[in-house]
Amino acid sequence: MFLISCKKSIQTIFWGFLLGICVLFTLGQNSVLAGSLAETGVIAQESPAISEVAVNLESEVDRFLTSIPSGYFTIANVAGLKTRLKNPQTVLVDVREPSEYKSGHIPNAINIPLRTLAQNLNEIPRDRPVVLYCSTGYRSAMGVMTLHLLGYENVQGFPPSFAGWKASGERIASN
Repeated sequence: MFLISCKKSIQTIFWGFLLGICVLFTLGQNSVLAGSLAETGVIAQESPAISEVAVNLESEVDRFLTSIPSGYFTIANVAGLKTRLKNPQTVLVDVREPSEYKSGHIPNAINIPLRTLAQNLNEIPRDRPVVLYCSTGYRSAMGVMTLHLLGYENVQGFPPSFAGWKASGERIASN
């Protein structure tokens, strides 16, 4: 059930982001089209160009999504995270708010709230493994997608997140 919820969250984030790109692209195209259409007086030609772009974008997105190997962006369970954390180079990032982090977090995690992720890229290495987690998986999925869009290929999420870590009886650190 949790994995289905996480998948839907990731899909929602992705489609929302994609919709935003489409809107921005369409707005840019419309300003170019508007000038040429105003000169020629042909307004009806605008729709086919936009729908053609949308179809091409949709097929490219579909091609990209179906090429992603299963589990590529995630660490599915606590045992998998513990294995990753045996590598001292791994950076564990808690993307929850500071008050959540202070009330308890996975040992050795650094706190970079999701809303400040872009302002703290200097704390996220590109040459070492990085794992993001939050309370339930939603914010970490957004963070993973954001960092991948910014060119980070070394980032994975831990969808069981803090709730999964805590439920498994693992040690909790606090400040």
